[in-house]
Amino acid sequence: MTFDLNDSIGLLGRTPKILKAMLEGLPSEWTRQNEGEKTWSPYDVVGHLIHGERTDWIPRARIILQEGERRSFDPIDRFAQFKGSRRKSLKELLRTFERLRRENIKVLKRMKLTSQDLARTGRHPELGKVTLEELLATWVAHDQDHLVQIARTMAKQYQETVGPWQKYLSVLKK
Repeated sequence: MTFDLNDSIGLLGRTPKILKAMLEGLPSEWTRQNEGEKTWSPYDVVGHLIHGERTDWIPRARIILQEGERRSFDPIDRFAQFKGSRRKSLKELLRTFERLRRENIKVLKRMKLTSQDLARTGRHPELGKVTLEELLATWVAHDQDHLVQIARTMAKQYQETVGPWQKYLSVLKK
């Protein structure tokens, strides 16, 4: 599929609403459980998304537009949510994510990106040369990845309880 900025902005704008619908008001048994050692709960994922809104997508887009490959992106702490979310309610995290995403979408729209801008390159500390289009497409795919992760983590809370139907539920097989 060809990258489409307007479609991407539409998808990015939906993520906070989807998360709110999926998670708000649920007991912590649903939102604080993970899939086992070294995995994240839905609560952890929301914290991770908040950290990304602050340190990843728009800051890296600005680096590409302002400095290109002269400056490598700052590394992202993929585990910062464990400190940043401490003592915060899920409701607070969902509101924070919604606000930050709304602000970042406004910034993205104000950039008035052209096809030439989307082809501009930056330097990822591990991946090397990347384009702005790849960064923005990854932002969308990253959201989708974590929505799937949350749904899978929640479904697995009933992995044993579904009994023989487990064999029909692909969400429980990974």
